[in-house]
Amino acid sequence: MNRRTSLSLCLAGFPGAAAFGPRLAQGQDLAARERPARLPLSTTFKGKARFEAMLAKAEAEDWKALPVGERMVKFAQELHHRPYTSFTLEIHDHVESPSVNLDGVDCWTFFEQCLGLARMIAKDKVAYTEQDLLDQIEFTRYRAGYCSGDYLDRIHYLAEWFIENDARGVAEDITQDLGYAKKIEGRKIQEMTILWKSYRYLKNNPDLRPLMTKSEAEVAALPVYYIPKDKVARIEDQLEDGDVFGIATNQNGGFCSHVGLGVRTDDGVMRIMHASSKYKKVIIDKSISGYLNAFKYHMGVIVGRPLEVEKTIYDTSTYEANLKKILSAG
Repeated sequence: MNRRTSLSLCLAGFPGAAAFGPRLAQGQDLAARERPARLPLSTTFKGKARFEAMLAKAEAEDWKALPVGERMVKFAQELHHRPYTSFTLEIHDHVESPSVNLDGVDCWTFFEQCLGLARMIAKDKVAYTEQDLLDQIEFTRYRAGYCSGDYLDRIHYLAEWFIENDARGVAEDITQDLGYAKKIEGRKIQEMTILWKSYRYLKNNPDLRPLMTKSEAEVAALPVYYIPKDKVARIEDQLEDGDVFGIATNQNGGFCSHVGLGVRTDDGVMRIMHASSKYKKVIIDKSISGYLNAFKYHMGVIVGRPLEVEKTIYDTSTYEANLKKILSAG
């Protein structure tokens, strides 16, 4: 029996998504909520030509017929060697909005855009638009899948992304199912408030900083499990194309310091593909165990497995029940 089916439901003592973001009506369809006015597409979407070229190739080669993880890798390969660009999500001084930049990526936007594209083409449409991808990004990037225009709606720490998207049926956190998992205890979550000058929204909105501190305290209380790096080689044969690798750090500030995608190359090695700040571009790197062992601050890995779009949870009640199950397991 896997973790998802064995968890008991605990209805009290743990904050749901509403503790962070917009209030949700019971039984509401997460995808049908009215969206506020957005920033213009010229601000929120970069790389239209690349988007259209990738979609043309996906249609010609029928990527839609592939499993979701393999679709992700197809899109990832189209972004191979794209330049590494920092702070691509900081697009405005005040208004938060879903955004895409296919011309330059950081480690987070690389994996989430590959996931968004893979999910998008699974839905039958005559033609896909930039807004279709932005809708996918919104659903995975924001708490409860919704951006009201508030900076604090966004999931700022990767460990929470695994929990939130597991609860919504986007990607299952399989870390504990793989074996050898340990819980991260006593971690201080404080990177955003310490480095607030680096973040455009926090720098220009001082009133957000104490709220971010409160949000970080909520994130610090989340149950986060990882596989120690000295055990990862033992589970590499269980990993699949498109698995999301959260790189757990042994340093305070956050739970994870980096993220990438699993790609099994022709030599049979499960490698990490990621947007590298060191190499200033997207690369296919060492085996995931080799990559972890190359850095003293890397503690291990969190693994999320993307799910097909038909597994997505849109009912608020089901989503919140799933979230409480995950939190109660801690």
